[in-house]
Amino acid sequence: MNKNFHLLFWIGIFAVAMGFVESAVVVYLRAIYYPEGFTFPLRTLDLGIAITEVLRESATMIMLITIAVITFKQGISRFAAFIYAFAIWDIFYYVFLYLLLKWPPTLLTLDILFLLPVTWVGPVLAPVINSMTMILLAIIIIYLKAKNELFRLTLVEWLFLLMGSAIFIFAYTQPYMQYLLTKYSFSDLLHLNRNKEFLDYSCRFIPVKFSWILFSLGEVLILYSIFHMINRMKRKYFKAIGGWK
Repeated sequence: MNKNFHLLFWIGIFAVAMGFVESAVVVYLRAIYYPEGFTFPLRTLDLGIAITEVLRESATMIMLITIAVITFKQGISRFAAFIYAFAIWDIFYYVFLYLLLKWPPTLLTLDILFLLPVTWVGPVLAPVINSMTMILLAIIIIYLKAKNELFRLTLVEWLFLLMGSAIFIFAYTQPYMQYLLTKYSFSDLLHLNRNKEFLDYSCRFIPVKFSWILFSLGEVLILYSIFHMINRMKRKYFKAIGGWK
């Protein structure tokens, strides 16, 4: 068990360093495109820069997956390591961004969170809550796996995790997709090239609201999965020692 948490410590160090690199990139981009301070709507990026940003985010995901794969052997442990690294990286991205730029001014400040496969938007507090939940889930999985080599998530637990995650994604992407659909149809979006007209229109998007109701529903589903996991293992333990009727 100590070995597993030792590995998590070094994964955390790696993720913190990645968080700084990510925030440094944003510092450079804002110095170039927002010398007077960041505000919406977004400035139209050169097509090459926009593609580079998407590829950079893809590379970030590959790096987080890679550190999880080379650290643990079992699939469930790798999953835990990935979400743990992702969460630490995301939290410290905002920590360093605030230290370097004094941004965001509050945790309720709306931000562009992700670009894959479409733009994600939401208040900074939302991904921070997600990250804290992911850290909790990861630590519990690593702990239970260390206690019982045969530990696996049940179908019910996976189902609630996936449903919660899907609701999160919808809550983050719905405002941007609703904006796009005021001009383009679903059919247009499926066949649309990343041309300058589309980039200009997408950059004029200004996030004004976020569905905390949807977000809260997703969080409840994730927490229920965690509760179900812990309760199941407690039942199994007490049954094994004859203390559970």
